[in-house]
Amino acid sequence: MSASRTERLLNLLIALLNTKYGLRRSELRDKVYRDTTSTDIAFGRMFERDKTELRQFGFDVETVLDKGWGSDDPATTRYRIGKESNRLPDVSLTPGECTVLILAAQLWEQAALGSAALNAVRKLQAAGGLRDAELPAGVQPRIRPAGQAFEDLVAAVHAQHPVSFRYLAGSTGSEEERLVEPWGLGSRFGQWYLVGQDRSRGAKRFFRLSRLTSAVTVLDKETFSPPSGFNVRAELASLQELPVRSAVVDVQAGRLLGLRKRATAVAATAGGQPDAGWDRLSVPFRDAETLGEELASYGPRVVVVSPPDLTTAVRLRLAAAAAFAATPAPTVAFPAAGPAKRGRKRTSEDQLKRMLQLVPFLVHNQGLHISDVAAKFGVTREELEADLRILICSGLPEGYPDDLLDIQWDDDHVFISQDLELNRPVRFTVEEACALMTGLETLNGLPELAESSALESVTLKLMAAAGEEGLKAASLSGPEVGPADSATLETAREAIRAGAQLRLRYFSPQRDALSERDVDPLRLYSLDNTWYLEAYCHSAQGLRNFRLDRIETLQPNGRPVSETARPADSFPVKLFTPNDDDTLVVVELTRRGAGLADDYYAERTAPLPDGGMLAEIRFGSTDWLPMFVAQHGGTVRILRPEALAGAARDWIEAALARYGG
Repeated sequence: MSASRTERLLNLLIALLNTKYGLRRSELRDKVYRDTTSTDIAFGRMFERDKTELRQFGFDVETVLDKGWGSDDPATTRYRIGKESNRLPDVSLTPGECTVLILAAQLWEQAALGSAALNAVRKLQAAGGLRDAELPAGVQPRIRPAGQAFEDLVAAVHAQHPVSFRYLAGSTGSEEERLVEPWGLGSRFGQWYLVGQDRSRGAKRFFRLSRLTSAVTVLDKETFSPPSGFNVRAELASLQELPVRSAVVDVQAGRLLGLRKRATAVAATAGGQPDAGWDRLSVPFRDAETLGEELASYGPRVVVVSPPDLTTAVRLRLAAAAAFAATPAPTVAFPAAGPAKRGRKRTSEDQLKRMLQLVPFLVHNQGLHISDVAAKFGVTREELEADLRILICSGLPEGYPDDLLDIQWDDDHVFISQDLELNRPVRFTVEEACALMTGLETLNGLPELAESSALESVTLKLMAAAGEEGLKAASLSGPEVGPADSATLETAREAIRAGAQLRLRYFSPQRDALSERDVDPLRLYSLDNTWYLEAYCHSAQGLRNFRLDRIETLQPNGRPVSETARPADSFPVKLFTPNDDDTLVVVELTRRGAGLADDYYAERTAPLPDGGMLAEIRFGSTDWLPMFVAQHGGTVRILRPEALAGAARDWIEAALARYGG
């Protein structure tokens, strides 16, 4: 939308909200649009587009007919917006419920529904029902971004558009084009699945997102209707976990300590034995693709002996990485200096959506400093003042001073005295309701929250407030967020409460080594069910993040934490702490791998014509990057420094050579 259209829609909205009996099209054309040049047909098309736009923002535009006249007569048809039907009901929350709700919204902070969750929280804040709450140090979970395919599919599910993509079938190993009606998305056994109607097979199917081999194409000219009462969590419950199998692998002697921890030695047999300097191990696993991703990252240090499907999974990933590395490299060029812009560019649509949240927020929060208001809405002071200037020029068709929105901020404190029926936020959209309801459902996986009354009560309140849109949240189901090792988590949490220093024995897969460290524990957080401890490491003399499942031992060392240790300012916590001596690495990402730019905090990005992107990322250690490229099998390659790009190519070629090229 252009800026002029934003202002026009705002004035149209105010006019329709403030009329009891409705306004005819001719009245709106004269007093709101002030249109004297368009033909009747052209104006009619513009008016219909604007009505559709307002409905997308959550407003029901009612048609009022004079008795005895048909709806196709513009001279007698009137329009209005009911003051109650489109508004978010009042929601009163206790401090405990506010904490749970903020945690549920923050689950999506960097994932597909992040902006929807943030908009839902702002609506609750604007209605005066949600206040800031202090988050517990030991419970700060979030959902791991699942890539561009996930975001495209979520949008298609909510808009009810079919999708197409290429898919590698796990049962046959064949790659085919699929045309699917997406009913829902959910996580099961640590993997995201799409459930929908496969049109080519005429039956319901489950598609694992990690097996998509192309970008998702949304067929936005077509629509479908999902089955009545569809619940993706119930559908995924029918999936049986794969049985435990054993993989036989040859591993270089003294290497891959993490893999060896869960493996057992295989006795030499007459049928064959490993080469000198190698050990033959048996590794339990359930899913060939998951283990294949890990083994591919180890490059030439491991060779799969059996089973054949695991060998295929590793070879396919390595071959894809080698093929991507061999394609012609794009020209490396980034926009003007500055941090990478995450997410899509802000639009006039975003501005109008923000202004509709801003007015009720100001009504319930009179006198806030303008900088604090800007921070609440994630914009600069200049952007906020641009919003306010549009608002104070908007109002009823007559345009008298008392008919305009009245907002003052002369002394940098913002007050509003005339709101023109914009004093309450509109109801949740499907995406916003889905973000909150799915987030609350996901928090049931944390025992300390599942047992609290606040989680149950806030879920009931939000379900009532969300209405029909809340029922559609059944199309999405989040991953498990409970920790695998609750004892280690509780030890760390108790040390944070008590201000006690910890000694830990930690395995680093990048260095393939164990180390002992004394740390000041500061904060616990998670990505899905992978939990991290943010701590000040006295060995490294800086903040570090330790995965709990890589901590061999953890116990208090009898000393208090140092007074200088402080957690990082932001949440979600950055897994990587930048330093002056880091190496700047330029990588090319395919459209499927574009999410890695956010995962690794790219400092600059540049889009490519094929939907991929260039990203400049800061790495403290680069020795493990060949493993990183091999692991992601054809979705990322290194362009600069050239020496590092060459090292990654050599690593992959050496690994493929172990399998005969």
